[in-house]
Amino acid sequence: MKTLKKFGKATNIPGALASLTSLLSNQLRMSRKRSLQMGAFLAALTLIPAAPALAAKECKQSNSDLYVSKAPAVVLITALNINPYRMDDRIQLTTGSGFIFDDQGLIMTNSHVVFGAQALNVTFNDGTTLSAKLLGADPIFDLAILQIPAPKTGKLPALSFGDSDAIRPGDKVVAIGNPMGMNLTITSGIVSAINRILPERPRMLSLPMIQTDTPINPGNSGGPILNGCGEVIGIASEILGHAQNIGFAIPSNLASSVVSQLVTKGRVIRPWFGVDGSLIDSSLRKIFALPLTDGFLVEAVEQNSPAAIAGITGGSLPVKIGLRAMILGGDVIVAINDIPLKDGDSMQRALDLIQINSRVRLKVFRDGKTFDTEIKVTERPLQPGDVPESPQSFSVRDGQGNNNGKNH
Repeated sequence: MKTLKKFGKATNIPGALASLTSLLSNQLRMSRKRSLQMGAFLAALTLIPAAPALAAKECKQSNSDLYVSKAPAVVLITALNINPYRMDDRIQLTTGSGFIFDDQGLIMTNSHVVFGAQALNVTFNDGTTLSAKLLGADPIFDLAILQIPAPKTGKLPALSFGDSDAIRPGDKVVAIGNPMGMNLTITSGIVSAINRILPERPRMLSLPMIQTDTPINPGNSGGPILNGCGEVIGIASEILGHAQNIGFAIPSNLASSVVSQLVTKGRVIRPWFGVDGSLIDSSLRKIFALPLTDGFLVEAVEQNSPAAIAGITGGSLPVKIGLRAMILGGDVIVAINDIPLKDGDSMQRALDLIQINSRVRLKVFRDGKTFDTEIKVTERPLQPGDVPESPQSFSVRDGQGNNNGKNH
């Protein structure tokens, strides 16, 4: 089984039957592009763009110039984590990277670097170290924002976000970060691929990533991936284990779109049904040669979710057709708020109208009969699988304690 590493932490991410926990539109755009095989109620908050249509703008800054002008805005983040459930090795010091994107002291990094930390410090390229406050974190998108005091005089150096829609495979990129604790290291490469879905990732956590061959290592997590103009087009997040120079970055358009919520709410807010499944289409009906109705086939229902409270039931018969695994026997959601679910477009229209605390009318097919029911949509709670390696889960990462630092 393949493993993903968040720069030094091997993550065996749960597989096939990850429960859906969100209803938003970006993953539906993905599912249409992927023949609707990914399931329709996938986690996301913002519209994740499809493949770029326009070429990236031309910039001719050398790597040396990029380093001189942009490295001062990149910082080393040190997180103190405490596991209260252990007698020994309770304390762990971890490090990662981040970058200032607002001259008033806002820093972006990865959630897995700082989530659940007892204390956070930020170190600048001149050696200055400041305490930082966690304003907000989202383990699903693996993004977090820290606050440091703004200087009394002058301004902090800050990076600007570029348009990740405009990048193309082959475009030049550089990474600046703190790999293995080596402060402010620059590496260069290209965009290897876009809209990459990571392997072994639960469907609800799937989002299109930028793949790059720019060397990134433990300690780079949360650092910027810059285009030739020095704009942030990605945030270094993960590497593929047992491979060389296969790294992944969170697109800047996604990162910048959740800044407001992370700063003001402390989290990304997502509507929640609590079901996982697949959209039934004509190809599926032909395969099974069964009188299936159009709609969303519910394969699993999360405990205590709005769907569970409403009595929606999942399947019990696992089947596999080629590379496609499904669980049959569950309810089929035929319509949402009187909008028939015939394809990805119709599901998109239905989901666009759903808000937290709203009551949603469902038409459900079960055992050859159709009936109506209602679900009250609530905010998606944080799930244990969202933070499989967070200190908040009190897992012991590679058995390292207070005598060993950890680079993320």
